[in-house]
Amino acid sequence: MSATGQPREHWNSSVGFILAAAGSAVGLGNIWKFPYITGENGGGAFVIVYLLCIAVIGIPVMLCEICLGRHTQRNPVGAFKLLNPPTSRLAHFIGSMIILAGIILLCMRNWGWGLMMIILGFSIFKFRWTVVGAMGVIAGFVILSYYSVVAGWTIGYFIEAVLHRLDFSNVTAAGDHFGSFIGNPDLSIGCHFLFMFSCVFIVYKGVKSGIERASKILMPVLFLLLVLLIIRGLTLPGAMKGVQFYLSPDFSKITASSVLIALGHAFFSLSLGMGAIITYGSYVQREQNLFMSTLSIVALDTLVALMAGLAMFPAVFAMGFSPDVGPGLVFQVLPTVFNQIPLGMLWAALFFLLLFVAALTSGISLLEVVTAYFVDERNWTRKQASIVFGLMIFMLGALCALSVGDWNSLASVHAALLKAFGHTKNSFFELMDYLSSSWMLPLGGLFISLFVGWIWGVQKAVDEIRHGSHNFADVHLISLLAGLKDDPSHNSNVHVITLAALWGIFIRFISPVAVMIAFLNIIGWVDFSPKEPAEAPPAVEAVSEQGSN
Repeated sequence: MSATGQPREHWNSSVGFILAAAGSAVGLGNIWKFPYITGENGGGAFVIVYLLCIAVIGIPVMLCEICLGRHTQRNPVGAFKLLNPPTSRLAHFIGSMIILAGIILLCMRNWGWGLMMIILGFSIFKFRWTVVGAMGVIAGFVILSYYSVVAGWTIGYFIEAVLHRLDFSNVTAAGDHFGSFIGNPDLSIGCHFLFMFSCVFIVYKGVKSGIERASKILMPVLFLLLVLLIIRGLTLPGAMKGVQFYLSPDFSKITASSVLIALGHAFFSLSLGMGAIITYGSYVQREQNLFMSTLSIVALDTLVALMAGLAMFPAVFAMGFSPDVGPGLVFQVLPTVFNQIPLGMLWAALFFLLLFVAALTSGISLLEVVTAYFVDERNWTRKQASIVFGLMIFMLGALCALSVGDWNSLASVHAALLKAFGHTKNSFFELMDYLSSSWMLPLGGLFISLFVGWIWGVQKAVDEIRHGSHNFADVHLISLLAGLKDDPSHNSNVHVITLAALWGIFIRFISPVAVMIAFLNIIGWVDFSPKEPAEAPPAVEAVSEQGSN
């Protein structure tokens, strides 16, 4: 039952949940961002570091979120409200530190950030851990507003590929076309509307008839498109150079900054910290194996990211392009690549269709977070919540679409933000991205780990996971790995090194520290980026040049 007393929907099957949750995790981050950050950080070595980060932070925190959702059968706010202790010293300590930081910012005349920090600190004092759930709902709302704009670009480029308008001879021409495309408000907002309409339609239909049914169709389609693109790329002359770059590790190119980039992407690519996994977990049946479901979701998400790289790098190398071109890889380099191969526009259309499918599976999960909150806590109907907040997100996203390049179209908004916060990002679009991705998500993931590890308690979480997964807590880890879990000599009543014990250590100590380090690096308070060598004086450069001749 929900908080309102209405019967709660559940997934029809464990497969439906895994595909839906994997769809939430699989998004533009896997297919757009992962390949280009891999290219920028040395290829195969970065892939290995990324996989280690998935194990260190992705699996433990995802299991926390699913566990919270199933145990409470609530949205993120309802989940934390139900488990919120009457008092919490840790919450009061965190609230005090945030209020102190806010006062310091006010003394520095940073009025906007100072006031926000003080409001957040007092909210934590009053509502304690329920604030974490509220942050997840707000994050889902904000992220979808700009995420849907980028997703809309994939719709536009799919249409243009079908109409054979992506026939660029070089990257410069492709870049100019992309700039004019996103700078056209009619096109950008129109495609943004189409994407939001698709999300609202699916969420409107409900958990079983909408989200689960769509996921069972969209996820197989996504994998089929990826396989087709991989086969096409691998059959191009010179494609093996791309495979070698992608899969051959060069650890000399791995820096502390590379590790933190991998850590941050492992966290964000799994949809952690935004309430989506808690919400999806609340629709899980009691007897489902949460541990194996978590492993399956993470495996599918990681597999898509790895397959995306295998689909892109062979084609990029085969056509003689650089793999470290950054974010322009998808909308500038790849259209140029497709234009140079037989039936290029067909493959371009399939690729941007793939991007749209990946974005849609994530978009519906973000809208579901907001919808579930108003259905559970405010007694709205699903139809009301999905339509009203779909429209509100569309309107906020329209501002993001208008300001993609700069603030010129939102000059008054920019002036107000400058007065309140001082320096801002280059556009409203970037500001929304920065607030959610750099602040809300990592703080949400950090607080979830702290709450499960130190407030609700690992023991209570493990008791919940035991339903459907006895091996997680009741079998010695070494015996399980050795294949001796059913041997009588390995089934004593006392087990120290179990999966549960290992998970508890990670969730109490390792994951929070890792998230905190990544968070401090993202917001710029700790800088692990490699320092550029000091520029040599002209006389030194002249001597160097003479010595090399």
